[in-house]
Amino acid sequence: MAAVQALEGAPPTRPAWRGGFGRLWTAAVVSRFGDALRTAALPLLATTLTCDPFLIALVTACGYVPWLLFGLLGGAIADRVDQRRAMGAVDLLRGALVAAFALAVAAGHASMVLLMVLAFALTTLGTLFDNAATALLPSLVPADALGSANARVMTGQQIAGSFLAAPLVPVLLAVSIAAPYGVDAASYVLAAALVASLRPAAPERAARKPGSTLRAETAEGLRTLWSDRALRGLCVATTVCNIGMGALIATLVLHITGWLAAGQGGYAATITAYGAGSVAGGLLAQRLARRLGRIRSVLLAGIVQTGCLAAIGTVRALGVTVAAMGLFGLMGMVWNVNLTTLMQKRAPAAMLGRVSAAFRTLAVAGAPLGALAGGAAAASWGLNTPALLASGLFVAAVTALIPARAA
Repeated sequence: MAAVQALEGAPPTRPAWRGGFGRLWTAAVVSRFGDALRTAALPLLATTLTCDPFLIALVTACGYVPWLLFGLLGGAIADRVDQRRAMGAVDLLRGALVAAFALAVAAGHASMVLLMVLAFALTTLGTLFDNAATALLPSLVPADALGSANARVMTGQQIAGSFLAAPLVPVLLAVSIAAPYGVDAASYVLAAALVASLRPAAPERAARKPGSTLRAETAEGLRTLWSDRALRGLCVATTVCNIGMGALIATLVLHITGWLAAGQGGYAATITAYGAGSVAGGLLAQRLARRLGRIRSVLLAGIVQTGCLAAIGTVRALGVTVAAMGLFGLMGMVWNVNLTTLMQKRAPAAMLGRVSAAFRTLAVAGAPLGALAGGAAAASWGLNTPALLASGLFVAAVTALIPARAA
């Protein structure tokens, strides 16, 4: 394991923009741009169809449930198939679904049921796409460039989603209520074309055992994840953090507009600060990894985020909340970049889809639980208590990470 630690401390190679990585980066950023348009426009559309908060929340829930139902299966399939072709086919299918939805909206046939079906279908397809994408990247860049590659992809996606797509939504809605979905559909088709042009190195895969089933292969991925002390600690910590994140995000608008009395402007400023911090974190992640190592960088990120949440929950000042959310976003990106890179380096190449799926499924399960807990805490003890609940959960997550330092 000393060799791994030495590798983490060495200056990383930067991925070349020309060739496969540049096209994958462009596909990821274009796709995120379209997704951000749709994600921002859907709640506005939902409010024109119903005033029932429960029905609106169900649309969000439909974006989580497929990971719990199909996430592990998506990882097993990603390890069996040509990942490039799978990603291209999924994006074409998602583009067709969103295009059909855009036509329905333009024709005045939108309904809450249609919104829920769309959210469920897109996330179900995403379980295969996301796991295949995680497994594909190591075949396009050198192993010591993975950290830089992940940082560039995540930073580009954050910029596209937070600073390019979000301001464009009102402009597109002024053109047509269906326009954001039409652009999203086009982004899927363009991303599919870019992915189809990739020529990755074929992964080394052992021949499947006769009679091997997806269920057995999925179980093998879970065992591989749990047998690695570092990945196990990261998975437990991320799941606990996501419970806290679910509690915070579900009630953040109430925290700012109610407890802080800062209005929609305060909420917009907070979200913008979070996005800007995330971009900065993408630029900082590799520098921290070179100085501290990847696991220690994640540990530092968790400690700082704990302090940010404590400040948000105790200091009744918008300026403090904005600054804390900016720093929280920065350290969140440091966490995500190093976490993904560690997974890609430590998991066997032939099992990366399954390991990624197991990790994501367990982690995603925490968010809806946290949202319910955050809502209950806000209703029972005050609008600032979800942030304090999240801070306590982050303490538990950091504690779970400590044994992973020596892995």
